[in-house]
Amino acid sequence: MAHAIAVTVNGTTHRHEVEARLLLVYYLREVLALTGTHIGCDTTSCGACTIIMNGQAVKSCTLLAVQADGAQILTVEGLAQNGTLHPIQEGFWEEHGLQCGFCTPGMMLAAVQLLARNPNPTDEEIRHGLDGNLCRCTGYQHIVNSVKYAARKLAEQRLPAIPTPHAAEAKTR
Repeated sequence: MAHAIAVTVNGTTHRHEVEARLLLVYYLREVLALTGTHIGCDTTSCGACTIIMNGQAVKSCTLLAVQADGAQILTVEGLAQNGTLHPIQEGFWEEHGLQCGFCTPGMMLAAVQLLARNPNPTDEEIRHGLDGNLCRCTGYQHIVNSVKYAARKLAEQRLPAIPTPHAAEAKTR
């Protein structure tokens, strides 16, 4: 049985009929073609599917699309604004926080939530904040350095950690 949902993703409202059992990660990837949200384990173990929903980092592999009805969602595709990388994206580039890149979208969104809660975290707080997001390539120090870079840039530029889409960019599909 299909259910009507309306979800605002990266500033654009989408309305679709979805099956009750459709996972949010598959809705984002297959219906909306936002493939930056990765599928790693389907059991919440890896964090590759992490998104921001209503201001909270959540693992989209354990939520149904119908549970997101009415939600505001930010995916990795929504981090850059007006063609400018978000400081966390810039940090991962500058500090070599990515290798294969598979975990990177989930790491970035978990880090964005961390920085929204704590704009100047210690290394230990960063490691704790990213707990639940696994990287199979690194020893995590470059990822920690990337988050520290983003914290500095956000403070210097006086930007919120979680970007909000500009009114001119917001639309309905």
